[in-house]
Amino acid sequence: MEKTKRHLAIKQILNSQVIKTQFELANALRKEGFKTTQATLSRDMKELGIALVRTPEGTRYVLNPEREEDRLTSIITMEIEDIVFNETTIVIKTLPGRAQGVAEVIDRINLSSVLGTIAGDNTVLVIPASIKKIRETIKDLEKILTKAK
Repeated sequence: MEKTKRHLAIKQILNSQVIKTQFELANALRKEGFKTTQATLSRDMKELGIALVRTPEGTRYVLNPEREEDRLTSIITMEIEDIVFNETTIVIKTLPGRAQGVAEVIDRINLSSVLGTIAGDNTVLVIPASIKKIRETIKDLEKILTKAK
């Protein structure tokens, strides 16, 4: 439980502050009430896929968006039963109670071909950005939603 909370705090810190060193990250965690060793912090950073990148302002730590996307899609692939569509709409059938999680992942991935999603209990309505490109939208969804299968 402590590890999960610490990981969440690390993500929030990296999304809201420019962190250039592990020392700065450790200090930011301390301010949030987490005491951690350098070894633990290094393991956390590896598990979260945190990378040191160069920017015009210098180097900084960032969450690896590809790794986060891969993690999310690998979870939801087990929850999807079918993807069906017509000329204007895409519907994703999920296990009972899983539609909201699947919709959240699709929204987070932020595909340019998807305007938005609406979730029920076991059904996600996917609204394509353009019905003229619905086949492209379906291919995009199938690519990410079947990545880990």
